Amino acid sequence: MPDAETAAVLRAVLDELCAEVALEDTATRTGVASKLLAATKWGRLSVDELKEAGKAALRPPPSMWR
Repeated sequence: MPDAETAAVLRAVLDELCAEVALEDTATRTGVASKLLAATKWGRLSVDELKEAGKAALRPPPSMWR
């Protein structure tokens, strides 16, 4: 469980990254939050590192070539 300061940074980054994600899209928001928490476990605590990790969750998966 992150400390209060880290939790506040995580919330701010989550809110910023999901500003244009519909409130009903809980799957996307949960995915971003999960990536942010995973980043903190690897010691990536700066705002820039967290934004990078969160943006990765917002990118569409690669499509298969036909």
